[in-house]
Amino acid sequence: MSFQDAYDALVTRWNVPVDHLDLAGTHVLACGPADAPPMVLLAGHGATAPVWFRLAPHLAQTHRVYAPDLPGDAGFSTAPPPRTPSDVVTWLSTVVGDLTDPVLVGHSYGAWIALTYALQSPVSRLVLLDPTDCFTALSPTYVARALPLLIRPSERRHTAFLTWETQGLPLDPDWLHLSALAAVQPTTKPVRPHRPKPAALKTLPPTTVVIPDRTKAHNPQALAQAAQTAGATTTHIPQATHHSLPTLHTPALLTALLP
Repeated sequence: MSFQDAYDALVTRWNVPVDHLDLAGTHVLACGPADAPPMVLLAGHGATAPVWFRLAPHLAQTHRVYAPDLPGDAGFSTAPPPRTPSDVVTWLSTVVGDLTDPVLVGHSYGAWIALTYALQSPVSRLVLLDPTDCFTALSPTYVARALPLLIRPSERRHTAFLTWETQGLPLDPDWLHLSALAAVQPTTKPVRPHRPKPAALKTLPPTTVVIPDRTKAHNPQALAQAAQTAGATTTHIPQATHHSLPTLHTPALLTALLP
């Protein structure tokens, strides 16, 4: 199965009508009532927009949902890839456009993008799913396991890495297949995240940080403490890991997204 076919197959799993938008070269999946409050979903690096297949149908009941592919990453965006944190904000501004007070939801690297944008632009609420490089550093063990995949990507290495991090949780085969194919797509180097200084976090909008207690990306207790110190509310998902979180459908996760 080609990357396009695997991508389309996972979009079909959203089980709601999905519009494919082109916003200044950014490919965006959109669903939900056109006049509903806007919500922007930002996937982690390499995850691509279809990763929200379990959550999007529920979010679309109350929101107009927009899920972009990050330019330069796997997916179908053709806009120039961001090269600096300022570029990231400029890029996301083209996606947000004239949306009024959007809710931003980001996972992993997408959480860093959401936070970086929200510290400079108005959003109604911020939901960060196991955010990386926002409040704490990545675990050295996690970085060491991910490094071979970054240096010499392959479907086998990517699958092995996800299997290691998700620690025996059942992995959806459609998601796993698309994720493995995305790992070997031609991409550009992502913008290196810069963790905000405490003074910058004083302007944090209403924020919920969702912490999977079995994450291997960083120390979940340290993340919770740092997020709370910054003024965020924290929600814990005991059974989840870093990479499994966006593919889960749990009452606690939906409550965090739709309070």
